[in-house]
Amino acid sequence: MKKIGIIGCGTIGTGIAEFIQRKMRSKARIVALCDADKIKAKVLAEKIRPRPVITNIDTLIKKSDLVIEAASGKISAKIAEKALLKKKDSLIMSTGGLIKKTALFKKANSRGSNIYIPSGAICGLDGLKAAGIGKIKAVRLTTRKPPKGLKGAPGLKGKDIEKIKKETVLYNGTAEDAVRSFPKNINVAATLSLMGIGPKKTRVRIITSPRYKRNIHEVEVEGEFGKFFTRTENLPSRGNPKTSQLAIYSALAKLKEVI
Repeated sequence: MKKIGIIGCGTIGTGIAEFIQRKMRSKARIVALCDADKIKAKVLAEKIRPRPVITNIDTLIKKSDLVIEAASGKISAKIAEKALLKKKDSLIMSTGGLIKKTALFKKANSRGSNIYIPSGAICGLDGLKAAGIGKIKAVRLTTRKPPKGLKGAPGLKGKDIEKIKKETVLYNGTAEDAVRSFPKNINVAATLSLMGIGPKKTRVRIITSPRYKRNIHEVEVEGEFGKFFTRTENLPSRGNPKTSQLAIYSALAKLKEVI
């Protein structure tokens, strides 16, 4: 029986917990929860049987075999590193926090631990990995999101996104800068970077329009193999417009794979 600890009890953490309760009770048990918002943690804990403890990050890692991060890119690398020190596996949803901490993956291999990265809200990562056996010349991501899914991002630089009336390019640059400017909106850029040619070489455009109803991610990869293009049209999750439903599903698929 795999003991699971979940850090972050919002939309994604709750979705993961509910799936484990419904579909994986014979293989896994949620033993601990952690969230900066104690009320969120308490609400989720009351849905789980047997009831997990609500505790801090260090104690949660100690109690768990697999640590699931669904909190924030500000702490995701710290969580992965703490898990490694305790020789525990981790599943990281906020991949933006890892783009400057790629050495953690080598450290995980040397310690016999795993840092799992779900595919998130995009398709095509299997092709990107395969292309990486040869030379990859370019990776480009174009993300289109409704304005409410981008509200509050540092990269808006004081813009009133609700006043945007037509299709507008908000960002055009590297994945590294995209993750810094839109930390809660563009984990897909970080995931592409980690699986491909890195955050400085991966190019990203972020576009918004009040006419958009879905989170759309277009990935274009060129290399020695040739060229491929994918387009993923995601419905936002019911609980958080900044999160695509497929991102939650990708975490569940990864859990089924590793447990």
